[in-house]
Amino acid sequence: MKMRIGELAKLTGCQSETVRFYELKGLLPPPVRSQANYRVYDAGHAERLHFIRRCRALGMSLAEIATLLGYQDQPERSCSGVNALVDHQLSEIDRQITELQQLRTALSTVRARCDSVQTAGQCAILRELTDPA
Repeated sequence: MKMRIGELAKLTGCQSETVRFYELKGLLPPPVRSQANYRVYDAGHAERLHFIRRCRALGMSLAEIATLLGYQDQPERSCSGVNALVDHQLSEIDRQITELQQLRTALSTVRARCDSVQTAGQCAILRELTDPA
């Protein structure tokens, strides 16, 4: 299956600029060019782009995706590095969850300062946010 960049983008649910960006970053191999100098992609490009988009949806950085693609491109390698990368990603998510829970607690405390509607000049939330910490 041969396709141009717009077709690949549509098939994979992304923008043409995103395809070019991933090519520029080396995550997608350069496509062959037609006689008219159009990029011509194949099913392998679509498969790789789906992989990249799935990794991005899981919060992985471009560097992490490049690492995973390196493992995918060398299927005889041990997957211990893949496991370590995913374990690191999980610990990062746990750290972010903890930070978000702390942020929620702090914001709930600020919200509790105001239990009725008043003028903005009398708003306890605005006063709380104005006071230096």
